[in-house]
Amino acid sequence: MAMAVGVARLAPVSPCPLLSDSSSPLIDWTTMAAPREPEVIRDKAAMRAWSRRRRAEGKTVAVVPTMGYLHQGHLSLISAAAAAASADPVAIVVTIYVNPSQFAPSEDLATYPSDFAGDLRKLASTGVVDAVFNPPDLYVRGAGRRGAASGGAISCLEEAAGDGHETWVRVERLEKGMCGASRPVFFRGVATIVSKLFNIIEPDVAVFGKKDYQQWRVICRMVRDLDFAIEIIGSEIVREADGLAMSSRNVHLSREEREKALSISRSLVDARTGALKGNTDCKQIKNKIVQTLTETGGQVDYVEIVEQESLVPVEQIDGPVVICVAAWFGKVRLIDNIEIDTRS
Repeated sequence: MAMAVGVARLAPVSPCPLLSDSSSPLIDWTTMAAPREPEVIRDKAAMRAWSRRRRAEGKTVAVVPTMGYLHQGHLSLISAAAAAASADPVAIVVTIYVNPSQFAPSEDLATYPSDFAGDLRKLASTGVVDAVFNPPDLYVRGAGRRGAASGGAISCLEEAAGDGHETWVRVERLEKGMCGASRPVFFRGVATIVSKLFNIIEPDVAVFGKKDYQQWRVICRMVRDLDFAIEIIGSEIVREADGLAMSSRNVHLSREEREKALSISRSLVDARTGALKGNTDCKQIKNKIVQTLTETGGQVDYVEIVEQESLVPVEQIDGPVVICVAAWFGKVRLIDNIEIDTRS
């Protein structure tokens, strides 16, 4: 069975006209497989037993972690999972779980979009998903903190009474900066829930989207440092036809806000084009992106140019870098990125 310890690789993709080397095309699953209903598993012990049975059958277990409200970007991750093992058959698990610990009290946990029935239809249409792990809650709640069990999502950030969840996973350097600067609890929550999912499902392969670039790198480093015997695959960004990076939060954009938000992908394309033509001064590039987003009505959270693996900021583009952007349009915070390597 194909396994590697803490290895990160990229899923093979075909180019998209707008952002050719950092995006992947929409997938027409109707031409690829017959619809098949996945098994829905809600209990942790049952999920672990299911996964171990698949492995005993000689299958590679691949997991695609999601928070639901699935779109074509999520389905592209499933495509990458289906191609994860060249020799062994693959058993694919998709998790649908809105992780409360990555939301600060002021963030959009309560309004995060959800359509579980629709998600199941989309997963069935792929014909390749074997199981959906949809637990009611993955955290131990202290006395009086059992809102999730009664149907109300609550953050794990409140002080728990004695016996509540208190064990966290941190990737201390990579979680700083960019999204970590404005969302200081986010990566602690991500690393912890992904560790929990890995311990429950015990996968051989896990697929993450590169739209959340910092998150992908955090997971890669966590897996390496903690010796998880899991291969981490980074899958390229999937975009709408006009270039907007697909996100579950896009549904909250008004038509006008959505049109303005296209300035993110357009500014990234312009930055890459300029860098490949010799404009490699990072300060100039960042200032131009900030100006473009601000002029179109965006509120910039950050624009950073960092080395691809270490995420260390650079002043001059002279090797593999990624430009990462986060900006608000209306009440919606959007992220996007583009990789650049002027040596190629």
